[in-house]
Amino acid sequence: MISLLLVEDDERISQPLMRLLDHEGFTVTHVAAGLPALAAVREHAPDLVLLDLSLPDLDGLDVCRTLRTEHPALPIVMLTARNEEVDIIVGLGAGADDYITKPFRVGELVARIRARLRTPAAPTALGSALHVDTAARRAWVDGEELALTPKEFDLLAYLTAHPGTTLRREQIMADVWDEHWWGSTRTLDTHVAALRRKMHDTTDPPRFITTVRGVGLRFEQG
Repeated sequence: MISLLLVEDDERISQPLMRLLDHEGFTVTHVAAGLPALAAVREHAPDLVLLDLSLPDLDGLDVCRTLRTEHPALPIVMLTARNEEVDIIVGLGAGADDYITKPFRVGELVARIRARLRTPAAPTALGSALHVDTAARRAWVDGEELALTPKEFDLLAYLTAHPGTTLRREQIMADVWDEHWWGSTRTLDTHVAALRRKMHDTTDPPRFITTVRGVGLRFEQG
């Protein structure tokens, strides 16, 4: 059975989350601070750590750095209410494999956990120009690695998982952002524009991401 270490000091989150994860078939150990988390990993060697960044004794980023140094192969998923992009980037730079911001859907969290516990897949080659490694969260165009934000990578991975399929804007927003998103889809336009710029996908017609007017987006198979 898969063992998880949940590092979360808010019992309003930790208690129901433990019950739900137990229902999903995981064995969950819970600690509420950073020092006990480090001790628990050293003693019990869990399969994955769910790490809150706001802890009462140590900064979660410091806990993450220590875990990554002592246990290089240990999957770490950050739980954070810090939704500023810079905080997420710092967290990933500290050694986390993935992150999920509060409030989150349990189904999404479980999917992230299972994805991190799978055997890493080889990079996916899309045509001869684009390569996407979803396990490492890295992508290359024409041999050049792309400097993508976490959400830009999420969007690219989502589009490349549906090659040749026209995806509606609302569907993309619900799947890549959140099913309860509200407002316009302008943020999608912003991320697509950033992706195209970084991928040098500014030709007409585009090499990779095609806008289907009035509908959504399509990733070209190449």
